[in-house]
Amino acid sequence: MKQVDLCEQTGIGKSSISTYLSGEYEPKQRNLFKIAEALQVNVAWLMGKDDVPMEGKIDIPYFTDVDNIHPIKRRRIPLLGNIAAGQPIWADESHEDYVLADGEVHCDFALKVKGDSMEPLLYDGDVVFVRQQPDVLDGQIAVVLVDDSATLKLLYHIKGGIQLVSKNSAYAPMIYTGSNATGVQILGLAVQYTRGLI
Repeated sequence: MKQVDLCEQTGIGKSSISTYLSGEYEPKQRNLFKIAEALQVNVAWLMGKDDVPMEGKIDIPYFTDVDNIHPIKRRRIPLLGNIAAGQPIWADESHEDYVLADGEVHCDFALKVKGDSMEPLLYDGDVVFVRQQPDVLDGQIAVVLVDDSATLKLLYHIKGGIQLVSKNSAYAPMIYTGSNATGVQILGLAVQYTRGLI
């Protein structure tokens, strides 16, 4: 398992995993259980106190066997910057921070909405989680790069190009066809959003 996969499966930060692997620090009990579960080994073996890596059930905290409480599955997703919900804005791909996403939803990065063109669905300040893919179905919300600017819109395929449509009727559709469409690239599909996170 790669270090980045272990980070994703456990929700433990990359720097923490690096310090554990280098022997600089030892993980606290909570993180030991997470790592053992991700690696499918028992905690005693992971700590070097047992010679058998797997023996029946993985040692996980007793409270996970209780059927009326379940952990929220979350994972850290890089927040890359802002995405325009209005006119396209300069694509800011600088890594700002991480945000927590639903562990059940596959996404690769997150962007913060700027503008009101996707209201009443998405508002200025919302965080949108995006799965990288080169195309989307008609009527799906896509992150689209137009030359060097990124925007968030409903996408429709039309003859010879694409049409980008806002949810807010105050904004006219943007149509890209022929040579005008050469600078347009679909970066991914919006799969989830959250409000009031940042």
